[in-house]
Amino acid sequence: MSTFTHIDADGRVRMVDVSDKQPTLRIALAEGRISMNPETFEKIRDNRLQKGNVVETARIAGIMGAKRTADLIPMCHPLNLTHVHIDFFPEAATHSIRIEARAKIIDQTGVEMEALSAVSVAALTIYDMCKASDKEMVISDIRLLEKSGGKSGPFKRSGTP
Repeated sequence: MSTFTHIDADGRVRMVDVSDKQPTLRIALAEGRISMNPETFEKIRDNRLQKGNVVETARIAGIMGAKRTADLIPMCHPLNLTHVHIDFFPEAATHSIRIEARAKIIDQTGVEMEALSAVSVAALTIYDMCKASDKEMVISDIRLLEKSGGKSGPFKRSGTP
């Protein structure tokens, strides 16, 4: 049975002590999806929303979200990220946008939560900017695709190219 690193021997929540770990290059890639009605999808794709460029606003918000992860997730270490990159992949057949975020750092702990936060905040920003015309949007499939660096070694979700 695996142990949870954020729980001590007495069952209390704790922040993991990474003081003795060596800094290494750590990279995490996460993705998520936001689905919407066809009209909303077309407005985003064609940059026809009154609030402005939805994708670029979501890109900025996602980067900001990655940088603020420790303020949102109680046991996350504050990190000095070296890079966050967010891409958007519109999928016309499903009226959805796949969001992909990559976070990088040279540090003693990983950046999975930062990549996941970037995707989440980017999707929430798209929802916020489009909710006036489409309240039925769905944010889904937020997940870690891969990570590298650190003691636990590399991870790649099965089925990921």
